[in-house]
Amino acid sequence: MEKYVINGGNKLYGSVEIQTAKNSVLPILAGTVLTDDKVKILNVPNITDAKNMVKILTKLGCKSVLSGDDLIVDSSHADCYEIPRELAHELRSSVFLLGSIISRFHMAKIAYPGGCDIGLRPVDLHLTGLKRLGVEITEENGYIICKCDKLKGNEIMLDCPSVGATENIMLAAVKAEGTTVIKNSAREPEIEDLQRFLNCMGAKVRGAGTGTIVIDGVKTLKGCEYLPISDRIEAGTFLIAGAMCGGEIELKRAYAENISSLLHKLRENGCKIHLNNDKIILENHRRLTSVKSIETQPYPGFPTDLQAQITALCCICKGQSIITENLFETRFKYVPELRKMGADITVINRNAFVRGVERLNGATVVAHDLRGGAALVSAGLCAEGRSEVLDISHIDRGYGSFEYKLRALGGDIVRVSV
Repeated sequence: MEKYVINGGNKLYGSVEIQTAKNSVLPILAGTVLTDDKVKILNVPNITDAKNMVKILTKLGCKSVLSGDDLIVDSSHADCYEIPRELAHELRSSVFLLGSIISRFHMAKIAYPGGCDIGLRPVDLHLTGLKRLGVEITEENGYIICKCDKLKGNEIMLDCPSVGATENIMLAAVKAEGTTVIKNSAREPEIEDLQRFLNCMGAKVRGAGTGTIVIDGVKTLKGCEYLPISDRIEAGTFLIAGAMCGGEIELKRAYAENISSLLHKLRENGCKIHLNNDKIILENHRRLTSVKSIETQPYPGFPTDLQAQITALCCICKGQSIITENLFETRFKYVPELRKMGADITVINRNAFVRGVERLNGATVVAHDLRGGAALVSAGLCAEGRSEVLDISHIDRGYGSFEYKLRALGGDIVRVSV
């Protein structure tokens, strides 16, 4: 068990390089099962979610070698179609492997996946899509069991633009017989990244980034070398931390078009933002003004994965804000922790009513999930006095070398064993 100890009040200055996107790397790793050739993924982030995905691949019979930050996966000896309960419960994204495993073995058995406790995230859309491709699905003793004689392309209409369901169907359909059309597909940059990766392997996928994705099935896929996109959520987290603490920070390998909804809000707050190719520079030397209303939406709307962080920022802005969470019903679990630091927040149903205070005060708080934990770290960095953030294993799921990057910017934060 480890915690962060933070002495708040330092302004942040300097530059930091944004890691490869967690939400791209995980489905891409799942996609390595689709070929017998070696696949090299560059700049794999040092996060526990990626490590857990590699553990699952190993359980399936794949071999992986880490060379620096690059991961080589060899699935030529994969011989298992079951993801055991203990691994599935560690990683929500284990569900991505359903499509890949079914495509390879025409069989799959997976325990219901775990991950952050931020509300119900049913896999119904995943299973409905797979059924449309010819998969028979049964459920018993907490396991999802899938089998088919062969996968056949079909038209699939998603009830909502689910990122996970879109990616799972893409992974299943690339080697299906015929053409698959996914309508009302998710449009996130990570969907486009998965399309680029699959096409690099020889797939025929088009339309990612729009509401309709078309996949012409191919018989085989080949190995490749691929660099996934940078992590827009990590970039957003650092921008918000910079806005809260004040100072001037530069993000390298950060792409404004992928977080334009956040940049718009930060400019409304009063931050100065400069863009230079793959760099974003944020400058703030004063108390910011609240944005009246923020609502999470599917991409290109404001991301739910930055909701906790932007709420923490609103806590110290002049004025009042209403934060509406439209995607996950229990994603305000971090709010009582911010209240321990002096935040003035009232939650009613899916709305958080935030009244800005002049400053937050250091306190001992608990990270209940990945993004809420990151918000508490930012709050601790700008708070007056000493803070401790407990249960930081949640934060390690998605942020690699988090404290080192923050220290490089001037933050007073250390990791301590409990």
